[in-house]
Amino acid sequence: MSDSNDNRSASPIVQVQPLGFPWQTLDPFLFCVYHDDAYPKGNGRMGPEASLAGRQIGQDFSRKDGWSMYHGETVPGFPSHPHRGFETVTIVRKGLVDHSDSQGATARFGGGDVQWLTAGKGIVHSEMFPLLDASAPNPLELFQIWLNLPAKNKMAEPHFTMFWSEAIPRFASDDAQGGRTEVAVIAGRFGRDDAQAQAAIDPLAPPPDSWAAQAGADLAIWTLRMTPGARWTLPPATGEGTRRMLYFFKGATAQVAGRRVDGPAAIELRADAAVELCNGPEGDGEFLLLQGRPIGEPVAQYGPFVMNTQAEIAQTMADYRRTQFGGWPWADPAPVHGAEAARFARHPGGREEVPGA
Repeated sequence: MSDSNDNRSASPIVQVQPLGFPWQTLDPFLFCVYHDDAYPKGNGRMGPEASLAGRQIGQDFSRKDGWSMYHGETVPGFPSHPHRGFETVTIVRKGLVDHSDSQGATARFGGGDVQWLTAGKGIVHSEMFPLLDASAPNPLELFQIWLNLPAKNKMAEPHFTMFWSEAIPRFASDDAQGGRTEVAVIAGRFGRDDAQAQAAIDPLAPPPDSWAAQAGADLAIWTLRMTPGARWTLPPATGEGTRRMLYFFKGATAQVAGRRVDGPAAIELRADAAVELCNGPEGDGEFLLLQGRPIGEPVAQYGPFVMNTQAEIAQTMADYRRTQFGGWPWADPAPVHGAEAARFARHPGGREEVPGA
């Protein structure tokens, strides 16, 4: 439902819509999907200890019993598939993701970690969800966000960056009634107004060819959690022409700029306005904020390829048929990384990275 009353120009709310699948996005974002899977205990082979009967294995988005296998056949997830021309930002709130790619890199991450992958001129990767616990459920909760690349960077070298949960800037704000708002700053410098006396928070550095790394992009990715009844003011963006979407993905009701919003909902906001948020009384409310100055270029998309023209899409398909974007160096199209839960990243060339190191 659009906000179409006579006070629209005075309201910071542009429109409110129910959340679909995937979530609707604004330039420079292309796609946002939220996975919240209640996987059962594991079977000792990192798959579910449950019958797969009735599922379309290899293409299971059924959410039968509260979870899906997606394109996985024995372990849930997304076996090897290509990308070109954009970036994926994967925020894993619960559970684990096992990454492998055509450059020979691997990673296991989860529990608040973020992987930021610049596909650039082309990469093949897999994203599998190993179910390690054979004695208890294995919940998985993640966002995957597709962020466009400007034309000048679409053929950049592929690059992935790990934001370990321990290093992601976070802060908490307590209101006068004891409500608490917690914010994780994944991208975008966060500065609040003087009345709230919050020093600016600088995010971790995005990949070098990302739109987020460009001067004036004003790109931000924040997650918010509000306790029942908590009240907090979302500060305005700083850039010219910035667009902003607030996703109310968990919770029953909230007041946004004084207007009741029933969740789940996508709320487009004027980016130049401070917006008061007040969570309802029924339980914690959770939000994802995506904002940025639009790239403002033509978008030609064919599945996992995002370029500027149909001719570039045709060239991409020819390139992939010819080169497979470097080929797949792994014996399995859906590799998983063992029974130990330790998180790690192994970059192209062999450099090892672990949280806190």
